[in-house]
Formats: sequence, C-alpha cells, structure tokens
Amino acid sequence: MSHPARTRRFLTVLLAGAGVMHFAKPAPFDSIVPPALPGAARGYTYASGVAELVVAGMLAAPSTRRLGGAASVALFLAVFPANLQMAWDSRHASALRRAISVGRLPLQGVLVAQGLSVARDDAPASR
Repeated sequence: MSHPARTRRFLTVLLAGAGVMHFAKPAPFDSIVPPALPGAARGYTYASGVAELVVAGMLAAPSTRRLGGAASVALFLAVFPANLQMAWDSRHASALRRAISVGRLPLQGVLVAQGLSVARDDAPASR
C-alpha cells in the first residue's frame, strides 16, 4: 500500500471512529465545546460527529477523495478550539492529563498536513 493510501485510510478510520464516538459517548465531547459558543454543547458534539462521518465517507469514496482531503483540513481547523479548550480545562489536572491535552495540540497540525496531502496527491481518477 502506498504512502498516500495509508494516510487516506488512517484519516478515514480516525474520522469514522471519532464520528461514531460523538454519538455513542457524547459527554467527553460536550465537555470540550468552548463555552463562548452559543447554544447547547450537545448540538456541536452531534454536528461535529456528523461532519466527521461525512468526511470519512468522502475519503473512502474514490470520486470524492481529494475533496475529502480538503474537507478534513477544514474540519481539523474547525475543531481546534475544542482542543484548546481541553488544554485550558486541564491546567489544574494531573500531569498526565495536562500532557495529553497539550500534546494533542501539535498533533492537530500533523492531521492538517495529512489532509492536505490527500487533497493534493490523491487524484480521484488514479484509483
């Protein structure tokens, strides 16, 4: 399997799994919705879960892979404030929880780079 295919499959599985978890166990996702956003946190949890499932489907389908890569970048950027909120909320938590929460922040950049790679390199006609 080529590098672009592995990257695409990784993102597909990651997003599909996360999307399912938004519905199966929404409370942890609710807790990191920035309080500055209007409305109920659960609405944002469900909306981001739907978005993750849709983007995973786009990445899985040959005809929408490039668009799925671009959509994954937009999604990863859109949910970054929740990761910032998680890091902020963990500032008084255990050292392990703080490390995990802060460690997620640069990983979001890796995911953005992977999405850009799929958007750039995964031509739909070539698969």
